[in-house]
Amino acid sequence: METVRRKARIAALQALYESDCAGHDPLMAIEHLVEEKPLPPEAVQFARELVSGVQSHTAAIDEMIQRFAPCFPVEQLSIIDRTILRLAIFELLFDKRAPVKVAINEAVELAKAFGSTNSARFVNGVLGSVSAMVLQGESFML
Repeated sequence: METVRRKARIAALQALYESDCAGHDPLMAIEHLVEEKPLPPEAVQFARELVSGVQSHTAAIDEMIQRFAPCFPVEQLSIIDRTILRLAIFELLFDKRAPVKVAINEAVELAKAFGSTNSARFVNGVLGSVSAMVLQGESFML
């Protein structure tokens, strides 16, 4: 059974994906998603917080992706992989409500469910590097 937070992460992922693909406002996309498939109020609130946080910190998050996946320019990553990484890195560096291992595990599960065959391994590798930096207390602002 999916947890409330996992449902929220899925909604945030879908909204950010729609925004990246079609240029729609991701907060409006969440509202449309909730109309189609209702979520508990706490899940809707968490999804909104994730989306707003990713939007506020996209530049810094993308710098982290580029730093830890230098062979893969951010704009050339698959939209789903890029969006999953953005969500997870936001949780790791800025939100910090979820333990590091939980944030990584949730991202890997999203990659398994929505990404390609290699998405989970790629997401896990990038997030492993980001988390090592976080755990070492290294500054993430470049």
